Amino acid sequence: MSLMFAFLKKYRVAAVLALLMMFIELALELLQPFLISKIIDDGVSRQDASTVLLWGGILVGGTVIAFVAGIFSSFYASYASQGLGYDLREALYTKVQSFSYALFSRFSSSSLITRLTNDVTILQDMLFMGLRFMLRMPLLVVGSSIMALIVNVKLGLLLVVGIPVLLLFVIAVMKRAAARFQLVQRRLDKVNNVMQENLTGMRLIRVFVRRHHERKRFEQHSGELMTDTVAALRLTETTMPFILFIMNASIIAVLWFGHRDIMSGSASVGEVVAIINYSMRTMGALSAFSMIVASFSRARASAERMDEVMNASEEEVSSRLSSDQEVGSAVRNDDPIFENRGLTESRVDPSSLRKDQRGIAFERVYFQYPGVDTPILTDISFTARVGRMTAIMGATGSGKSSLVQLILRLYEVNSGHIYLQEQDIRKMSEEQLRGIIGYVPQEVVLFSGTIRDNIAWGNEHATMEEIAEAARMAQIHDTITQLPNGYDTLLGQRGVNLSGGQKQRLSIARALVRRPQILLLDDSTSALDVHTESLLLESLGTLSCTTILITQKISSTIRADKVLLLSDGQLIAQGNHDELLQQSELYRKIYASQFGEEELGRVEIIH
Repeated sequence: MSLMFAFLKKYRVAAVLALLMMFIELALELLQPFLISKIIDDGVSRQDASTVLLWGGILVGGTVIAFVAGIFSSFYASYASQGLGYDLREALYTKVQSFSYALFSRFSSSSLITRLTNDVTILQDMLFMGLRFMLRMPLLVVGSSIMALIVNVKLGLLLVVGIPVLLLFVIAVMKRAAARFQLVQRRLDKVNNVMQENLTGMRLIRVFVRRHHERKRFEQHSGELMTDTVAALRLTETTMPFILFIMNASIIAVLWFGHRDIMSGSASVGEVVAIINYSMRTMGALSAFSMIVASFSRARASAERMDEVMNASEEEVSSRLSSDQEVGSAVRNDDPIFENRGLTESRVDPSSLRKDQRGIAFERVYFQYPGVDTPILTDISFTARVGRMTAIMGATGSGKSSLVQLILRLYEVNSGHIYLQEQDIRKMSEEQLRGIIGYVPQEVVLFSGTIRDNIAWGNEHATMEEIAEAARMAQIHDTITQLPNGYDTLLGQRGVNLSGGQKQRLSIARALVRRPQILLLDDSTSALDVHTESLLLESLGTLSCTTILITQKISSTIRADKVLLLSDGQLIAQGNHDELLQQSELYRKIYASQFGEEELGRVEIIH
């Protein structure tokens, strides 16, 4: 709950005003039974109309003031709670955006969505209830008890004696309910996860006729959510019967002994009426505790879940393996890009890099994902030169995409170095590094909006001419111009109105419009036909940037200046296409599988 109070500081004036108005409303409300007793004892019993009008006028005036104070209290409470919800949601979203990829992977998307929406709403509602009712209820109980003792000590004690027992019971229930509601929120995460998967994969579900299976899966998780929610609410609702039993017993006692005191003259009718009135108000306040307990328990669980996100970076630091650890001695490399390879404290200014020095170099890189014992990349060393295309080929799971993620610093190396111009990329800020990289992921991600918006997403300052030029290089310009609205064509959800190849080329255009110094293509031509791929690679070959292309196609590696062949996380061969045909048996097998043994035989004869 400390998170909520930290964000509430900004709205402390509104919160204080809401509480002040609530105090005024409460004070006037507590006076009402006392005024009613005066009207009965001093006015009605003595048939004194002037006294009835006097105390009645005070009662009406106090009621009007309490009504106005209640309105202002609600206004300020709403302002504070809505502002808190906005700030919490923004802070959580900003925090998630700052996560490293390794840290982001520790939270499911559905869980983060629940925390950004449902959990924030629960805290927001709890603050409103806290300013309007949560503090009001215990104060009303305490105030009613004090006023009852002031009116008549003997009858007031009958009301006060049961309250400590009720409070102890409510506190015990509150502690147990908090744990139950944490489980409820985790169940909600699972339900949201199933819904997200089903809505995203609706087409696949229909094609594989899995609607019945997915409905059963959803019903299972939804049923578990319902069961745990009912159990949590049942626990909080047990407070109501217990409270009603104790308070009704107190009221019966007040009526019984009050009648006797009236007959003996030690109490008046007005006093008994006032005590009963305070008893009813106390019972109403305590009865609302079941709702307050449920709200507070859910808010406490939600606050802990948000704390987990906000403090996640500290957990990441403690679990991350030291990136400075070295495995073995450094490999001697005569490539000039490795000269002066010691780490420096100064940051790299990308604009100052000399053209002949820009490039990517790996030196003895080892990497394994956090929490995984098996290394993904082992002793990787190579150089990707500026203005050249380096292709990476290997079987599924060989570490190709992981290698690209290390360049982007989505993950950090466990040992070894990755250099950009003689500088370890860890000495560059993430913004600097990623600002000079154009990246096309294996899974195409398009955003809502027009085609123009999606290309310009890579460079918000790009002109229409630059957008069109990027589209031409990506071999998608002609396709766009044939659409009814051209570059202003709205994309369907996740680009559903485009083919796989069109989405890939649009994603490539988005990377090219950045005018990157480093272009990373993660299997980004898999959906292209041979002719389109050939035109695209020819266009990319004119770029002056360092291009790294992950591919499974020999047709792509033929055009590359260097080919890296990975197997089980190890770099088993590197060279151009012709060199690998001569040196690598695995590469020859891949070539034969795509072009046939006969074509491979002709190539070997030529060589």
